[in-house]
Amino acid sequence: MSPLRTRVTTRAMGEADGAEVLAIYAEGIAGPNATFETSVPEWDAWDQAHLATARLVAVDRDAPGRGIVGWAACSPVSERCAYAGVAEVSVYVAGRARGQGVGGALLAALVTASESSGVWTLQAGVLSENVASLALHERHGFRRVGVRERLGQRDGRWRDVVLLERRSAVAGL
Repeated sequence: MSPLRTRVTTRAMGEADGAEVLAIYAEGIAGPNATFETSVPEWDAWDQAHLATARLVAVDRDAPGRGIVGWAACSPVSERCAYAGVAEVSVYVAGRARGQGVGGALLAALVTASESSGVWTLQAGVLSENVASLALHERHGFRRVGVRERLGQRDGRWRDVVLLERRSAVAGL
């Protein structure tokens, strides 16, 4: 069997991918460092909370079923028209595929897709303990803007969130 990074491709996410996307999200929620969320929403709620463009899945062509091993999507940061080109990034990788380049493939493709749809600023809020996610974002042109200290609680413990952003060199100029 070839290494995962040579078997994975990214493609646009469709409604039929919803169950696998939410299952991977559930894995992230179950871990201690991915999100403040504690429950998985229904597909309709997830769908409404994310932009229709710049939604991707990573697919392992040798995996059974649909083979989805990760996803990335953007959410609007505000409904105000001035922020139409600013989006928040989410990237989630299935536990069995972590550390194998899936997150990097997704984030690179998400940057391209978001720029194609007119997004000039991507931002991410990453729990400070999630060093893998921080490194991933920085490898893809995100810079640390600051730390939002004690922003929220997870499991009764206050957590800091590192705010990162990436400005496009092509969109919004």
